[in-house]
Amino acid sequence: MVKSGDKIAVWFSCGAASAVAAKKTLELYPDCDIRILNSPIVEEDEDNRRFLDDVQEWLGRPIEIIRSDKFPSQSAVEVWDKRRFMSSVSGAPCTVELKKVPRQIWEANNEVDWHVLGFTAEEEHRAKRFVLTERDNLLPVLVDERIGKVECMEIISTAGITLPRVYKMGYPNANCIGCVKATSPTYWNLVRRTHPEVFEQRAKQSRDIGVKLTRVNNERIFLDELDKDYEGQPIKSGFAECGLFCEEVK
Repeated sequence: MVKSGDKIAVWFSCGAASAVAAKKTLELYPDCDIRILNSPIVEEDEDNRRFLDDVQEWLGRPIEIIRSDKFPSQSAVEVWDKRRFMSSVSGAPCTVELKKVPRQIWEANNEVDWHVLGFTAEEEHRAKRFVLTERDNLLPVLVDERIGKVECMEIISTAGITLPRVYKMGYPNANCIGCVKATSPTYWNLVRRTHPEVFEQRAKQSRDIGVKLTRVNNERIFLDELDKDYEGQPIKSGFAECGLFCEEVK
């Protein structure tokens, strides 16, 4: 049970779900010490910073920025280059180096009773897995309130805040453009259409490192082997916001 004075860390990822999770936490636990934190990544769309500013004003609280000591540039491209590794079925090194490590360093210097992430009602299984594999002090605000992803977007719009522009481009979240955890050819062709320079960068770097990032007919292929006109399955709406816990997108 949450007690008055408990310290709560809300991890904001520049997505609609984590924004609403922060708002609900402030409403539900006004007597707690609530910190709202964000680890920015260079490869996110630049409009995410505008969204962060708007959400910060809406919340009436500052959103604190935390960074990696090892990768102060907060660049996923730099992480992949130095680690010579981009992704696997277990996730990606950028999540570890630019999200988890900064969080662990912050935690080591700040007492935390509860963590809040943007797990929505339809992601209850992910929330439970986070408790089993990461932290048992998760406060699943959106799951408990039965607030889903679409409702989060509606709440943000009703508040008069424009969602990150990547949503209008067809992306299911506000993660980095060209997320290497994605294997969907539909996703990668969307990147090729909306951000051709990012697609070319990922194609070149993945070739250099030897990583086949996409999958067609259950076979892994390099991005430069993907037919630009290939139409696969729609991008899953369950493509989770990138945060402390990320899974590979099928």
